[in-house]
Amino acid sequence: MSTASPEIGRTLRAAGRQTNVHDQGSGAPVTLIHGSGPGVSAWANWRLVMPALAERRRVVAPDMAGFGFTERFDGESYDMQGWVGHALGVLDALGIEQTDLVGNSFGGAIALALAIQHPERVRRLVLMGSVGVPFEITPALDAVWGYAPSIEAMRRLLDLFAYDRGLVNDELARLRYEASVRPGFQESFGAMFPAPRQRWVDAMTSAEADIRALPNQTLVIHGREDQVIPLANSLTLATWIPRAQLHVFGQCGHWTQIEHAARFARLVGDFLAEAADDEPQPLS
Repeated sequence: MSTASPEIGRTLRAAGRQTNVHDQGSGAPVTLIHGSGPGVSAWANWRLVMPALAERRRVVAPDMAGFGFTERFDGESYDMQGWVGHALGVLDALGIEQTDLVGNSFGGAIALALAIQHPERVRRLVLMGSVGVPFEITPALDAVWGYAPSIEAMRRLLDLFAYDRGLVNDELARLRYEASVRPGFQESFGAMFPAPRQRWVDAMTSAEADIRALPNQTLVIHGREDQVIPLANSLTLATWIPRAQLHVFGQCGHWTQIEHAARFARLVGDFLAEAADDEPQPLS
């Protein structure tokens, strides 16, 4: 693969597959797990905030199995345990024993499950527009997961993602459409969330008791005008996780890290930099 594209980072073998990973900066690690839009990659999701976070931290952002420029296998199926295992494989391949973890939407569900199943590997959690708790699938999420490639369909999805329609133009729709039809991209995405899609929301849910037992300092973030994932999800997470705080961005859709990139990076960077109570504490 050509290194000319900014979407290509370094390639490493993680959980048995060649994995495209962005690895920037130095210091304590923070791992960013992207969402599940068509044609998505770690770079597409995090490009605006990685440089700012990398000023203080080592930033690791992999293309998760089935997405981006990470290796795909013919006929494979995808599930939460596979994605959690892949995320752990990335950490193992990089020699990272413990990381802060930032999950966007679908990536939030992976981050939540990883923190529950492997608590020793996760210090602090950031969950942004997150899946992982029970909710009725929104028409917007159903449309995202049911995407059939065309520039017009991509433009409609971008309108659902963004509150600020100034961010959505024909050029962006063309670029994201072209990303979605790269060889292998739509084949894996189209097979990932077939209808009826409520079952995939349910399959990404962690048990309430497990979420309530999380010891991690957690920052929950949501866009007030998010049409894809309900704001109620983040209210639930902030209620269930004992050491959680909640930040809601007004005039913001599902693209918090894009629509409010500088504020998002400062908020997350400051939260992760706090010195007190760094280690997860067992609940009494």
